[in-house]
Amino acid sequence: MTRDKNLPLTETVYYILLALLEPAHGYLIMQKVEELSSGQVHMAAGTLYGAVENLLKQKLIQPVHSEDSRRKVYVITDRGLGMLRQDYERMRHMIEMTNTILG
Repeated sequence: MTRDKNLPLTETVYYILLALLEPAHGYLIMQKVEELSSGQVHMAAGTLYGAVENLLKQKLIQPVHSEDSRRKVYVITDRGLGMLRQDYERMRHMIEMTNTILG
């Protein structure tokens, strides 16, 4: 299978996609990313919104209706979920190979 040109995902993008398995607005995405990464990934708003724009262009996420018109809410698309799973499998394979070699 040919690897998608967008793989590997950056750590930040991986966590954003993971965070968007449920709809979320920008500030909630930043909170979820920090929580999912156990505090290892901190994002400034500019970083988040740049990543969101790129993910929208790649059709990995999409906007969804929000009751609060002041907040834009996003969710992962099927394409984004597929990309997330592919990157997970890539990393899982690397870990398996490392465990085999390093014991």
